[in-house]
Amino acid sequence: MAKRKFSRRVYVKNAFLERLLFIFKLLSSFFALGLVVFLFLVFYYSRDLPQPEKFSERRSSQPTKIYDRTGENLLYTIFGEEKREIISLDKMSPYLKNAVVAVEDKNFYSRHFGIDFRGIARAILADLKVGASAQGASTIPQQLIRSTFLTPEKTIERKAREIILSIELDFRYSKDDILGWYLNQVPFGSNAYGAEAASETFFSKKASDLTLAEAATLASLIQRPTTLSPYGKNLNLLLERKDYALDRMVKEGYISPVMAQEAKKEKLNFAKPSAPIVAPHFVIYVKKYLEEKYGEEYLQTNGLKVYTTLDINLQKSAEEFLKNGVTRNENFRAFNAALVAIDPHSGDILAMIGSKDYFAESYPKGCTPAKDCLFEPEFDVATMGLRQPGSAFKPFVYVTAFEKGYSDQAIVIDEQTDFGIWGGKHYVPQNYDGLFRGPVTLRQGLAQSLNVPSIKVLMNLSTIKDSIETAKKMGITSLREYTYYGPALVLGGGEVTLLDMVSSYSVLASGGLKMKPSAILKIEDGEGQIIEQREINPKRVLSSKSAQLITSILSDNEARAPIFGLHSSLYVSDSVAVKTGTTQNYKDAWSIGYDKDIVVGVWAGNNDNSPTNDKPGVALAAPIWKNFIKATIEGRKQ
Repeated sequence: MAKRKFSRRVYVKNAFLERLLFIFKLLSSFFALGLVVFLFLVFYYSRDLPQPEKFSERRSSQPTKIYDRTGENLLYTIFGEEKREIISLDKMSPYLKNAVVAVEDKNFYSRHFGIDFRGIARAILADLKVGASAQGASTIPQQLIRSTFLTPEKTIERKAREIILSIELDFRYSKDDILGWYLNQVPFGSNAYGAEAASETFFSKKASDLTLAEAATLASLIQRPTTLSPYGKNLNLLLERKDYALDRMVKEGYISPVMAQEAKKEKLNFAKPSAPIVAPHFVIYVKKYLEEKYGEEYLQTNGLKVYTTLDINLQKSAEEFLKNGVTRNENFRAFNAALVAIDPHSGDILAMIGSKDYFAESYPKGCTPAKDCLFEPEFDVATMGLRQPGSAFKPFVYVTAFEKGYSDQAIVIDEQTDFGIWGGKHYVPQNYDGLFRGPVTLRQGLAQSLNVPSIKVLMNLSTIKDSIETAKKMGITSLREYTYYGPALVLGGGEVTLLDMVSSYSVLASGGLKMKPSAILKIEDGEGQIIEQREINPKRVLSSKSAQLITSILSDNEARAPIFGLHSSLYVSDSVAVKTGTTQNYKDAWSIGYDKDIVVGVWAGNNDNSPTNDKPGVALAAPIWKNFIKATIEGRKQ
């Protein structure tokens, strides 16, 4: 009996060992197969690989160039020809070397041999957590190899080659050699490649003389050199990343917390940008589109030629008239202005000015948005400034009524009216001159910009909901749901951008057809092949009858004369329509007008939304508008 039990125990033990042996053989087979596959991939992807020491033979980058519509006037070069001065690693500030390692590859000197498996695993886990590609895990050797020998395409083959070369590079050379090559090659933006060129470009000093704060700033630019440029609109993001770099240096033991705090407080004095830029706000608007579609790295190296819609002659004319107009307006405490001109037949943006002078100092000097900044030169009011349009919104309400079948001869009563409780109190609006006229036609109400009749059109004929739908169809993109607004909507209660307003008025100029505003005619790659081209696809959003009726009213000088006079700054000719707008407390002044071939909008006021000296749109914005559109019309005859 005991013998039988012993035999069964031996049998079980042998079965377990056999199963364990089977699993071991199976794992060995998988390992062997994996090793064979790995060696095959190494052999396959390493064929014809360049030698990593040949950095002097790297592929030369080609800049992206942005032109006006003729292709004869260069507006801007994205990175242009590389500004570079090769220096040895020992001639670079230790702060810069440590900052770059801290933010770009913290394990560079320790745990990896060209690639960082821990970093890759950490990035994969982070990406899985957010459900998108959120983090990268490229080491300094990988970045160096990728920018030197490989294309930016995201394929398995390219990644495999990158890994193989990075390992080879790390095996053959010292860490300092690799870091030196990297810091002499990496782009920092503004055409500056390498640490020395970047130091000269941004701080007018040698790389060896960089302070801790300056070094952390340059290290921060490597991630997104265009987006984080100190000469763009994202300076605050650059400064935030600079502070992040300093925190990383503390964590990695390069500096003390006290040094980091002192560096965070240091005021950075950036050198003035040396790269020429024409029509800067327009160019930045184009760059933003290009970066979102093609990516910064692609733009920096692939030699695109971008032919924009800008008319250089109209742009120069607009800049002159706007600057002169603001100089005059400063007497009335209006320190800024913006202008947009569009071709209503194509949607082409012909001229764009986001502020009176992109290169000027802010006013008051050194102000920030939090300190009552009346004028911010780099902020693009034309495309980014959400402002209330005042009575310039009224045509959307009236054209909605016309679309419903009402005539411009329909009558509303201009009298003191209580429109009910809105915002906790009775809403009893007044007309601009404080007078009431009794029965008036819709033509008179719009031409003379009468408030009470216009509110009655909104509430009784058009409705708030339908008026907002009309505005959205015509091109206004910033309005909220109709339930957010009340009767003051017709007086400009919703915030809009100048570009949207001009684009929407283009629908009126084109007889009811909407064209999406466009800044680019075509884009060619480095080989001259067209990779993108503007298409004209008009969409009817208003009946031609309603659009032409609004144009007839806005160009009726006699109809508006009782308020504005026969010889006001609104009259150019009988073929030019125009509408002004003034917001509550005179914070914003507008003038938007057009003929059959051009639509022009002007905004005047202050960046911090402070009021002007009781001056309406007809006094602040209209003179700039009139001078420009009149010169444009006269220029066609020559």
